[in-house]
Amino acid sequence: MKDRLQALEQEAFTSIRSIGDVEELKALRVRYLGKKGELTEILRGMKDVAPDERPVIGSLANDIRARLEEGISSREEELQEQALEIRLRHEQIDVTLPGKPQALGGIHPISAVIEQIEDIFVGMGFEVAEGPEVELDSYNFESLNIPKDHPARDMQDSFYVTPEILLRTHTSPVQVRTMEKKEGQVPVKIICPGKVYRRDDDDATHSHQFHQVEGLVVDRGIAMSELHGILAAFAEKLFGMELETRLRPSYFPFTEPSVEMDISCVQCGGQGCRMCKETGWIEILGAGMVHPRVLEGAGYDSERYTGFAFGMGPDRIALLKYGIDDIRHFYTNDLRFLRQFQSV
Repeated sequence: MKDRLQALEQEAFTSIRSIGDVEELKALRVRYLGKKGELTEILRGMKDVAPDERPVIGSLANDIRARLEEGISSREEELQEQALEIRLRHEQIDVTLPGKPQALGGIHPISAVIEQIEDIFVGMGFEVAEGPEVELDSYNFESLNIPKDHPARDMQDSFYVTPEILLRTHTSPVQVRTMEKKEGQVPVKIICPGKVYRRDDDDATHSHQFHQVEGLVVDRGIAMSELHGILAAFAEKLFGMELETRLRPSYFPFTEPSVEMDISCVQCGGQGCRMCKETGWIEILGAGMVHPRVLEGAGYDSERYTGFAFGMGPDRIALLKYGIDDIRHFYTNDLRFLRQFQSV
């Protein structure tokens, strides 16, 4: 039996040295050292060995098993290193080659306009406030002096989730929420940028989802003259030129008096062109003094405090600022169009 064990060891090591694949090496381990392997088969004949020789044969078998285990493990490491070297040679990278350029995106033109608007008003001391796009009817309408039976509701066909929850139709609810948080404290000086939703048919100048930036100032002694001054300064900074401005009477349920502000046409300088429909003027926003009912509903004494509010559409302003003729260009994801504004 001793001769058989030594012959098996020699044969196994010869096979180990000749194997060049890890999977074959695993099969060899099973062949010689498995539960039904050749070493086990030889040891089953121990019953025929003289009792005084059994300890010697058992010790020899254990030594052979240990040497085979070590030899197989050592050969496995060699094969893995060889495989890694081959893989590295095939996957070698020349680090001196120039890299592949990555296409860089740009800021969307509407986002760029919103950022410009925010920068201008923050520079005037305003804070940026935000609120939920899915809004309660009470904040979207009733707190803004638009009760359920008010005819002004016909002006804004809305996306309702439930009878009392809807997608906000303007960012004015953020103004009400901010005043409530202030709990009657002044000053309030905020702008509210964000997305809004209305049941409009999409065309060159309308979309069912668009953006608004609204502003609110509440304090003692706030007057319409301050509103006009701030908005005139804003228009000049935004368009980067000296512009004439004018206020026209209008109507909004949450302001009284209400106005719309026009600027002299940025295309023709007020001389009259197709953009301004030969009038020389372009309307860019609505504004007015905050209605006393809105102030009272938010916890402010309308006898002590006054305020003004304004709202504008960055989408429309982007059309004017960059001379774009169709608002749908902003949402079609056409890279040929968007790449024109990468430096904006």
